Amino acid sequence: MSTTTAPAPEADQAGGSRDLSAYIHVPFCAVRCGYCDFNTYTATELGGGGSQREYPANAMREMDLTLADDAAHGIDYDRVSTVFFGGGTPTLLPADDLVAMLSHLRSLVPFAPDVEVTTEANPDSVTPESLRTLVEGGITRVSFGMQSAVRSVLATLDRTHDPERVPQAVAWAKEAGLSVSLDLIYGTPGETVADVETSVRAALACDVDHLSAYSLIIEGNTAMARRLRHGEISEPDPDDMADKYELIDDLTSAHGLQWYEVSNFARTTAERCRHNLAYWRGADWWGIGPGAHRHRRGMRAWNVKHPSRYAGLLAQGVLPVQESEQLSAQDRLLERIMLELRIADGLPVQEVPAQTRGMLAVHRDRGHLDPDALAEGRAVLTREGRLLADAVIRDLVP
Repeated sequence: MSTTTAPAPEADQAGGSRDLSAYIHVPFCAVRCGYCDFNTYTATELGGGGSQREYPANAMREMDLTLADDAAHGIDYDRVSTVFFGGGTPTLLPADDLVAMLSHLRSLVPFAPDVEVTTEANPDSVTPESLRTLVEGGITRVSFGMQSAVRSVLATLDRTHDPERVPQAVAWAKEAGLSVSLDLIYGTPGETVADVETSVRAALACDVDHLSAYSLIIEGNTAMARRLRHGEISEPDPDDMADKYELIDDLTSAHGLQWYEVSNFARTTAERCRHNLAYWRGADWWGIGPGAHRHRRGMRAWNVKHPSRYAGLLAQGVLPVQESEQLSAQDRLLERIMLELRIADGLPVQEVPAQTRGMLAVHRDRGHLDPDALAEGRAVLTREGRLLADAVIRDLVP
């Protein structure tokens, strides 16, 4: 069988092999939420080999083809350092299926002794038994989509889980031996500052060591965007969003969780999500699954979206890549500025282009950049700077 190959990536200037991260996209959900524009499907049987039942075998076949494509380009990796099952709702699949995909990946590329393996999950998509199976199979971390503890907010978001299930699911996960993160969304139409406080306090009461809090963005092709256009809901107000972010920062900090990326908070450095840090630092990763993106040494590629078309290409022995692009050195620099400035470790000053480097002092004087960190050669956002991160980034990009 023949396989498609992506353009040869740039040579690794440092030489040698490197760590690999792997993202495995499971594109199935029980219900499609009104705000979601991810590549997800609610049908259990999509036809053409795209069903939930057939998905694990398809994903493992893509892993095989990806490894062969890397070999064709002279690329190998010492080890897999992080794995992330995202979606969709990966835990809609039987736990044994997730374990099988993980085991197959491990058979292709060795895992680091301290490999971080995360799965996303809904609170109502797990049981004590399924969580134990995940741990026995090598999963180390779970990220629950809590979103809110307020029923009216969950209803607006089209989330169907009972908020009272969240502490129970967290307790089960901890008992199984998993590290636990909770995801929140703030800025939902109709949500008050008091609602956000209720949700954050409920999340912190679960005594988790990691919390993500994302501002709601109403994407143009979603059900929520259609409701906005019809005047059924109001667009999020930036000042209201800023008030809510500051409240979240205050509450998490008081509970011992510190920001390490604009929307992410962890108790210790060890509790930070290493998989996401790999993205933000421009590491290499495989993207497995319909619509998944991959990156290796400056080359980006992304898969066809529909599970049936994805399965059909794999059945022909063809990597299901839709398009790819080789990033120029300038593109990679701009991405580094955009991503690394958002993390607490900051961006080395010498990476800022000479023509915009003067803006560092301007944003320091405006209170957007930490003056002590800047004096030490790193651009690190203050809290006010985090609220204006996009504006700071624009001023540093030529």
